[in-house]
Amino acid sequence: MKSHYPEVYAQWRQDPVAFWQAAGEKIDWIRPATHVFNAEAGAYGRWFDGALCNTCENCVDRHVEAGNGERLALIHDSPVTGQVRRYTYDELLIEVGALASVMQDYGVAKGDRVVIYMPMVAEAVIAMLACARIGAIHSVVFGGFAAPELATRTEDAKAKYIISASCGIEPGRIVEYKPLLDEAIELSAHQPDGCLILQREQLRCELIPGRDGDYAELIGAAKAAGRISECVPVAATDPLYILYTSGTTGQPKGVVRDNGGHMVALRWAMENHYGVQPGEVFWAASDVGWVVGHSFICYGPLLNGSTTVLYEGKPVGTPDAGAYWRVIQDHKVAALFAAPTAFRAIKKVDPQGRLISEYNLDAFRTLFLAGERSDPATIEWAQEKLQRPVVDHWWQTETGWPMSGNPVGLGLLPVKPGSPGVPMPGYDVQVLDDDGHPVARGELGNIVCKLPLPPSGFPTLWNAEERFHSAYLREFPGYYATADAGIIDEDGYVFIMARTDDIINVAGHRLSTGAMEEVMGKHPDIAESAVVGLADALKGQIPIGFYVTNDGVNRDPCELQAELILGVREAIGPVAAFKTVIEVARLPKTRSGKVLRGTMQKIGDGADWKLPAAIDDPESLTEITEALVREGILIRE
Repeated sequence: MKSHYPEVYAQWRQDPVAFWQAAGEKIDWIRPATHVFNAEAGAYGRWFDGALCNTCENCVDRHVEAGNGERLALIHDSPVTGQVRRYTYDELLIEVGALASVMQDYGVAKGDRVVIYMPMVAEAVIAMLACARIGAIHSVVFGGFAAPELATRTEDAKAKYIISASCGIEPGRIVEYKPLLDEAIELSAHQPDGCLILQREQLRCELIPGRDGDYAELIGAAKAAGRISECVPVAATDPLYILYTSGTTGQPKGVVRDNGGHMVALRWAMENHYGVQPGEVFWAASDVGWVVGHSFICYGPLLNGSTTVLYEGKPVGTPDAGAYWRVIQDHKVAALFAAPTAFRAIKKVDPQGRLISEYNLDAFRTLFLAGERSDPATIEWAQEKLQRPVVDHWWQTETGWPMSGNPVGLGLLPVKPGSPGVPMPGYDVQVLDDDGHPVARGELGNIVCKLPLPPSGFPTLWNAEERFHSAYLREFPGYYATADAGIIDEDGYVFIMARTDDIINVAGHRLSTGAMEEVMGKHPDIAESAVVGLADALKGQIPIGFYVTNDGVNRDPCELQAELILGVREAIGPVAAFKTVIEVARLPKTRSGKVLRGTMQKIGDGADWKLPAAIDDPESLTEITEALVREGILIRE
């Protein structure tokens, strides 16, 4: 099939306002916009200014009203509890309407902030939709975040209400949420009016009288009474949610997402980027605490009238490296969106992909990767084993949907392993040097997007307008600074090589750590790798590599390390000064799978560092420290 991408992108370039006006016709508006784009509003303009709408109505009610209430809306698949729950659009409306009614009983109204501190359960999505239904602004905090981090977010948002659960469940352990919630409320200078607690049978908790309500009891009573609150009209430019960045350094940034532009962009992306139709099953194997969970577990599939999968499990260990294939088979998943690190974990345990053949994947069409740079080795492995298109794409919390990709719905373009595709309509992606001048095609530089951002782009940070300007708009006037570094090739494909912080300067040469990781990842014995630049008195910085081998590899470490060093020298040249690689049992990561390169660099430099709030396992950083000490790079005090 010939791709229609070139003409669609050209249509957007020729008339962006007309392009998004047409896309907006897929959304039900209570009142249409007076300005599809108002260039005078906000920092760079606002989309669908003057319109009234409701996101929950577009996600749930309209499908019921169209006669599709019996269509499956949400599947909660939980291998850690051995349960699968399914909700039709009819059933989802009842659950969401009841919860919205209960929140209104507690005085939650349009514009109030509600913190959602939940595990990967259906009630988390229901809570997001219930907030949208009554015009409340939700702020989802990753379940299990430490109490101080939850307190910071509760205080910054001035949350009126908190929805939480008694516990989260990880393979082999139960994480108590209630003590963390109670401590966070105690630490916060702002006190919520009330909390609603979902009691999970694996671990129940004590409720505080007068503050904590029992989710099952209150929602059960509301459903028994047939209570379904009405959808509250909100301005398209009103906030739908606040999503705080992980806050590994300093105060976390509260990214604001609006209602109208968000719906238009996600609806367009589901059909045109992901190629998923109403009634088909889409699975984003992420967490509701991250932007992927907001955009493509909750809102995108439901806006599209599709079925979404909420997965409470891991790519390996629940119970094995065939977990993803089991979910695809059981629920007839058409498209899967996952982080590259998940597939590196699967490849490490099952490098030959033998478990794939045990499952029926006939319904499965496309694998999408995003969240971290997708190394070519992982993409090529997945392509070979799955015999299906593997599509990398790139976007950020701040944008809410893909900035570049390979739009399956418009017809697949040639896949270039290592590239997250071409810019999507709405994004004029450019590469600038540090002085703001365009660089030649194929030359490394700062990835930026010409303003205005398209619908769903964040209009500001919550209560931090000055920080919004200084962090994103000031460095390159007229552009949004992505803080990513990379190139655009002669064919217009974007290559994200590293965060700008990960571009290292070796004896005056700007080098990409991502390019070095790419070379290491091609070695057949390597499961995953990371390269960081450590301070060096002579060269300014030198690269240090860390690697994890595939299961079953039994090589002489010195021999393997020599091969990796030679590979980088041959691919990049002696200028890289790549002389040290260290084997580790695992790489430290956030719970969404991002490797904590910045923290690893600070450890190696002997600098002060803070334990990242989103870290999956703090012990992994201890292991990195020990490895650096063994190599003589870090001197134990």
